[in-house]
Amino acid sequence: MTSALETMMPPPSYADLGEVRLAYYETGPRSATPTIFCHGFPELAFSWRHQLAAFQAAGRWAVAPDQRGYGLSGRPDAVEAYDIVHLTDDLARLLDHLGAEQGVFCGHDWGGAVVWQMALRHPGRTAGVIGLNTPFTPRSKDDPIETMRRRLGEEMYIVHFQKRGEADAVLARDVRRTMRFFLRRPARGAPAGGSGFATERKPGEASVFPLVRILEAYDPAHDTRESFLSEAELAVFVDTFQRTGFTGGINWYRNMSRNWRLAEGVTDQVRAPALMVMAELDAVLPPSSADGMEAYAPDLEKALIKGSGHWTQQEKPDETNRVILDWLARRIWR
Repeated sequence: MTSALETMMPPPSYADLGEVRLAYYETGPRSATPTIFCHGFPELAFSWRHQLAAFQAAGRWAVAPDQRGYGLSGRPDAVEAYDIVHLTDDLARLLDHLGAEQGVFCGHDWGGAVVWQMALRHPGRTAGVIGLNTPFTPRSKDDPIETMRRRLGEEMYIVHFQKRGEADAVLARDVRRTMRFFLRRPARGAPAGGSGFATERKPGEASVFPLVRILEAYDPAHDTRESFLSEAELAVFVDTFQRTGFTGGINWYRNMSRNWRLAEGVTDQVRAPALMVMAELDAVLPPSSADGMEAYAPDLEKALIKGSGHWTQQEKPDETNRVILDWLARRIWR
């Protein structure tokens, strides 16, 4: 039986980048500047299927890799192999493989964090940056894991992820259940706004965003949230993560303290043209999390996708495509 991966995506290609082999999906003619779409957790290049189709229809060059640790790409064993230096170097080497001097880097969730860092670490290769849900944040004064542990609690999911093997096993125990938990629209009537990672609990209060514990108690039969995936689309995520597990993606989180140390002395100014696409109903990365970005990205535009939760490019693909293609036409392809 033909899978949605085969019917909705171009055939995969591969780039040998030295220590890792990246799978990527490419569409459109190899002309002008490619847009490189970088997924988050727990996602895949397949998360960008609607954008690749829109770029194909527009006759524009687009590439979506399974980033290291995911999908058909390599999954190194060492945790340190997933730090921000490796993740941004992968994108620069992917440009080399494609024969492109520069790219526009569009990232969602963790992919958003990577593309903002791409602009800092490889400015000569970065023609533009698009953050989807994920804002640029400058280097903090303190180790981010210790700050989250203090403010959000020991079971806040990013803090919890630092325990090797535990979250990996919980997520992998029933992959279909896990993906049904993650890949949903917000509950009807969910409020806009919120503080996201800026939330601060009072002493003695329970941890904020205790994702692993919520997943352990999750019963899909009682989940009233709507899915934005067909059964065939859901099967792509389920089949892939059943094969790969979640450790590669979780290892990105296990480098947050290391990334903080590696960022010492790196500029905090994004000089490339930048677009910040915010989702009205994202509880973890609300629009307010992008407040003040102009101080670090002087050439910045912002756009709001109304009615969207966290999985913006899949929940609201048409609106997302319009915003991205319009900005690219005005700022990059002119």
